[in-house]
Amino acid sequence: MFTDWSGWISTPMMWPFLAFHIWMLVDAVRREEWVWAVFIFLFPVLNDILYFFLVYRNAAALGTTGFELPGQQKRERIAELEKQIHLLDKAHHHLELADIRLRQGKFKLAEESYLRALEREPQDIDARAHYGQCLLRLGRAAEARTYLTAVCAENPKHDYGYSLMAFAEACAALGDTNGAAAIWEQVIAQHSYARARVQFAELLAAKGQSERARKLAEEVLSEDKHAPRYQQRAEKPWVSRAQKLLRQLRG
Repeated sequence: MFTDWSGWISTPMMWPFLAFHIWMLVDAVRREEWVWAVFIFLFPVLNDILYFFLVYRNAAALGTTGFELPGQQKRERIAELEKQIHLLDKAHHHLELADIRLRQGKFKLAEESYLRALEREPQDIDARAHYGQCLLRLGRAAEARTYLTAVCAENPKHDYGYSLMAFAEACAALGDTNGAAAIWEQVIAQHSYARARVQFAELLAAKGQSERARKLAEEVLSEDKHAPRYQQRAEKPWVSRAQKLLRQLRG
């Protein structure tokens, strides 16, 4: 750790490094990566860089931002679930733990828990749907689509449209743009999620349907102005993508 912070900070060229250090430290705390947070705080620079490449960039590349399941995770709840799993080994405990890991961006750990849940309850629709979303974040879109196809056929309204959105994303990832477009139409007919409208708008723009793409992007920006603050924070990645798309469409 730096021993003379005042001298270090007084050097303007070092300010970007300080900003990067704070960024990584705050991100580690937000993700509850406590070991990383301690090492970043005590031994900056090297651990800042390691955390960026090993944790932050990996999670961002796999698309966690803007794709979360509803709900929040608690450290205390994780400990409770691990104790209950040890004593009772119930499918719903494995499923809840898997969902928490998925929200944290810890996809391999989530996959392990989803598989344990499915071993115990193979027909659980939540476990199948959420496992499909996990596979999608792991870059295994073909496997994800298999699970999500079955879930959405069984219940198109599952998880308030979140399963349908993941189904559309899996189709798009596999190059099935027509299938993705049809699913996005179904989603936006029932819901006003920015996640759905922005991705559908991007797909339409790629197909040359600029006018409708522009309208959908403008709707997202317009509604964001009047949304509650918590919703604005949650949908910020999609609002940014809507703004970028509008700039591209306007040339």
